[in-house]
Amino acid sequence: MSAYHLRIAQLYPEQMNIYGDRGNILALQQRCAWRNITTTLLPIGPGTHVDWLEIDLAFFGGGQDSGQALIAADFRERQAVGLRKAAESGMVLLSICGGYQLLGDYFLTHTGEKLPGVGLLDVYTIGSNRRMIGNIVIESALPDCPGKLVGFENHSGATYLGAGVQPLGRVLSGYGNNGEDGSEGAVWRNVFGCYMHGSLLPKNPHFADYLLTLALRRRYGSAVVLEPLDDTLELQAQRTMVERVL
Repeated sequence: MSAYHLRIAQLYPEQMNIYGDRGNILALQQRCAWRNITTTLLPIGPGTHVDWLEIDLAFFGGGQDSGQALIAADFRERQAVGLRKAAESGMVLLSICGGYQLLGDYFLTHTGEKLPGVGLLDVYTIGSNRRMIGNIVIESALPDCPGKLVGFENHSGATYLGAGVQPLGRVLSGYGNNGEDGSEGAVWRNVFGCYMHGSLLPKNPHFADYLLTLALRRRYGSAVVLEPLDDTLELQAQRTMVERVL
């Protein structure tokens, strides 16, 4: 698979990178390296110009409210249009917590301030004084990536899904999107949002490979199949967490 190359973008790595979220980038790069797939990482900070149609896979991590406030306007004004065009063409995007919220329609804070998102995902978030924190286990709703996903959540915003998205999965333990309807995350085309920190992809190698496969097939065609890796230790760690939580 040495002929393959992926261009990976990380949105606002200085401001949006908490609870080990950068580990998702490291996992993607390492799983590519093990297969001799080369990668280029593009950090996207405030003011960065990006040709989004040249990006294969993007990651948008979580951040404190202060971090979100620093980059929200730049994200809406500089990146939103190009990001939408790329997403409509099948670019893969994984967003977590604060990044997930900013992809939605708006975030209504617990003080009543309405912060606009970019509307890429048909979701909205309502802030509260209740903090939803702890380990989370979900059953994936993705037909081509079944099984359990594990992570760690820590958010006070409750996110609700509109008709334009599907949930990433069903909560088995934890809160998920809002602690009310049993859903976690949102999916539209190859765009994925969720609240699962910790890092998500090292703990769930099958999901990491699913994202890589989507990105490679968009770039190189539907015949691409990833070479299998020995994920014995990763899956053993995942099972341990599932057994502990459930």
